[in-house]
Amino acid sequence: MLNFNNIYKNKTVLVTGHTGFKGSWLCIWLNQLGANVVGYALDPLTEKDNFVLSQLSNKIIDIRGDIRDQQKLKLIFETYKPEYVFHLAAQPLVRYSYENPVETYEVNVMGSIYVMEAFKKCSESKYAVMITTDKCYDNKEQIWGYKETDAMGGYDPYSSSKGANEIAIQSYRNSFFNPNQYAVHKKAIASARAGNVIGGGDWAKDRIIPDFFKAVEKNQPLEIRNPNATRPWQHVLEPLSGYLLLGQKLTENPIKFAEGWNFGPNFEMTCTVKDIISKLIDKAKKGSINDVSSGAELHEAQLLSLDITKAKTNLGWRPTLNIDQTLDFTLWWYQNYDAKSVFDLCIEQINTFSSFHNII
Repeated sequence: MLNFNNIYKNKTVLVTGHTGFKGSWLCIWLNQLGANVVGYALDPLTEKDNFVLSQLSNKIIDIRGDIRDQQKLKLIFETYKPEYVFHLAAQPLVRYSYENPVETYEVNVMGSIYVMEAFKKCSESKYAVMITTDKCYDNKEQIWGYKETDAMGGYDPYSSSKGANEIAIQSYRNSFFNPNQYAVHKKAIASARAGNVIGGGDWAKDRIIPDFFKAVEKNQPLEIRNPNATRPWQHVLEPLSGYLLLGQKLTENPIKFAEGWNFGPNFEMTCTVKDIISKLIDKAKKGSINDVSSGAELHEAQLLSLDITKAKTNLGWRPTLNIDQTLDFTLWWYQNYDAKSVFDLCIEQINTFSSFHNII
C-alpha cells in the first residue's frame, strides 16, 4: 500500500464530509496508514453508502454535524487538535444547486471559511488540503484542459460556489497563511481540484454511475438527460492519492506546495456520458439506456477537462488507471458489496491500486 513516507502514522487527521463517497474512501485509506481519524459530517444519505457498509464508524472518531455550525466546528478543533485537515464537506450536485442556491453557497463557501477560521485558531493544526472541483474554473467549453492559473468562475450555483470557494481559500492563504511568512504562522494550506470521480459505494442522487447501478438492480433502463456531455472520468483512488501526496509534500516543504492543484485523468479518459455507460453495459453484460434529453434541461457544461502538468511535474503524481481499469474497479465493488466485507473490499482495491501506482 502507498504509505506517503508514513507521515500520517499516529497523527490526528480531521476529514470533513467523511460520511460521503470520497470522504469514506479517504478515511479507510488513512485508517490503514495508521492515522487517528476524526470525521465530521452529516448523516450518510442511504444505508447502502460506502461509509455505512464498511462500518467505518467503528474504526474512527465519528462526529455528526453541519459544516455551517461554526461553534461546533471550533469545538472539534479545540478538542481533537488535528495536525492535518482534509476538507471535503460540500453540497456536490449541480441540479440540486439550482433548486437550493442559498444552501449551496452557504455550505460550499461559508463552510470552507468556517473550517479555515478554526484551522487558523488551532495552534496544533499545521496542514490543510481544501477539496473543491474541476467545475471551479470559468468554463468556456474549450478543448484544452484548464490550468491552475486560469480564472475561477461557474455558470450554475454549484460551479460558481466552488469558484468563489477557491477565491476565498486563496485570500485566506495570502492573508493569514502566506508562505512567505511561514516562519511566523507555521501553517500551510492548499486546494485540490479533481474531475468526475467514480467508484464503489457512491449512491448519490443525479450521478450517472450510481444511477446506472440503481437502474440495473431494479431491472430498468437508465434514463440519461445529457448523453453527449463530455467528462474527465477517474476512479476515486486517483484524486485521493493526490490529496494524500499533497499532504505529504506540504509537510516536507510547506512553503513550496501551498497552492492550488489539479488532479485529473489523462486526456484519453475524457469521453461522453453515453460512451461511459455503453462501456459499463458491455462489461456488466446487463443494463440499457433510455435517452430522455429534450433540449429543455437545466444548463450543465458539455465539455470540461483539467491540465495536470503541474501535479505531474512538481508533485510527481500521475494517474494510474486507464478507462477500462477504472470501470473494472468500479464494477468489481458493485458486484461484490452485498457478498463480502465492504471494508475488506475497499482495502483490497486500495492495495491493488497501490501495487501498480507510479508515485515513487
